[in-house]
Amino acid sequence: MRYSYGYGFDFTYVLVLIGFVLCLGASALVKSTMKKYSKVRCSTGISGAEAAVRILRNEGIYDVQVECLSGDSGDHYDPRSKTVRLSRANFHSASVTAVGVAAHECGHAIQHEKGYAPLSFRTALLPAANIGSRWGVPMIMLGMLFSWNQWLITIGIWAFALGVLFQIVTLPVEFNASHRAVIKVEEYGLMTHEENVGCKKVLTAAALTYVAAAASAILQLLRLFLLNNRRRR
Repeated sequence: MRYSYGYGFDFTYVLVLIGFVLCLGASALVKSTMKKYSKVRCSTGISGAEAAVRILRNEGIYDVQVECLSGDSGDHYDPRSKTVRLSRANFHSASVTAVGVAAHECGHAIQHEKGYAPLSFRTALLPAANIGSRWGVPMIMLGMLFSWNQWLITIGIWAFALGVLFQIVTLPVEFNASHRAVIKVEEYGLMTHEENVGCKKVLTAAALTYVAAAASAILQLLRLFLLNNRRRR
């Protein structure tokens, strides 16, 4: 079976292109959606930081801190230090976007508190996934330099696969955190029902970036397998 069509074109580049387009589209969607709802103020006037504290306390979680990051990006929950970290904009703003993002990160804290299995698995997988993501492609390239050393290439591909697995495991973790967030902001009166519709749109758009990233990584892994199999033939 041949994989290229004149002038050195390799059809596996299409897989890379598809992944690029998916990530580009998801990124554009989340930016536009977050920007739109960052201009919609919650009727309660509660900030992202205040929303996070209220959700955590109402859930009986008192050992998780809420901190403000120095920049305007990077919102996350750190299970090691048990800290919800919010970007400067989301920490101080009382917008639908800010409260929704804060609630989402609290969703991760609730997962941690309740021993949510996918989160535990993702946390355990993180060290190996970091090694795979960092060294997978370099090992493949090193194998190519050393006369297509199949041993190095195979190890590199499987190392890269660990990073792909991490992204796949991330999907249920992120969707579940968003689901918890939507429930909690309405349950605790942080938003009206109408505002919560906007919150769902923000969190759905954010979740799609993870879907796109996972799909792109899977396509890249498929490409590596195809190219390696073609070389071995």
